[in-house]
Amino acid sequence: MAKLFAVEVGQRVRKLRRLHGLSLSELAQRASIGKATLSGLETGTRNPTLETLYAISTQLNLPLAVLLADPDPTERPEEIHGTAISATLLETFSDHGVTSELYRIRIRPGITQVSPPHQRGVTEHLTVFAGSARVGPAQKPIVVPAGTHAHWPADIPHIYTTDNGVEVHASLTIRHRGRVAAMTFPPSTSLDMQEVVS
Repeated sequence: MAKLFAVEVGQRVRKLRRLHGLSLSELAQRASIGKATLSGLETGTRNPTLETLYAISTQLNLPLAVLLADPDPTERPEEIHGTAISATLLETFSDHGVTSELYRIRIRPGITQVSPPHQRGVTEHLTVFAGSARVGPAQKPIVVPAGTHAHWPADIPHIYTTDNGVEVHASLTIRHRGRVAAMTFPPSTSLDMQEVVS
């Protein structure tokens, strides 16, 4: 991950934490991550993982995309790595009261990622291009072979894994109904309270 990307993400996390009136210790405790991990993330000395960013965004009640740098169409977007998934934010958009985050993802074989619930009413939509995925509600996952699509409620625990031991290549759209906090903000990371509070 590019150093600049890690620094930008860290600056966004710090600004959002402060806007929510949380100390470093408070956010670390709520997100169940180490204080040193959060401090390193905020200073840009530690590369953010997908799991860490999701833990933080969940505690701030914000979509993951708010923490990420805006995709620059003139440059290759940054990929964020997690235990089982690597994800690249391609675009955020709003239409008729629904705000969406569009990601390109890869699911590595042999590992299952369990994601905690997102905000109420959030749904996820996966289109698989290669491989076969087992995704969706943790208690009742859905098999999604190449060339097909599935969607599920993401405000409950949900999983991502491969179905046949082959890496999965897919697109993932995360849809937020109703008014959602600003999805992104300029690379300068400047924002005000109105942009992040619904």
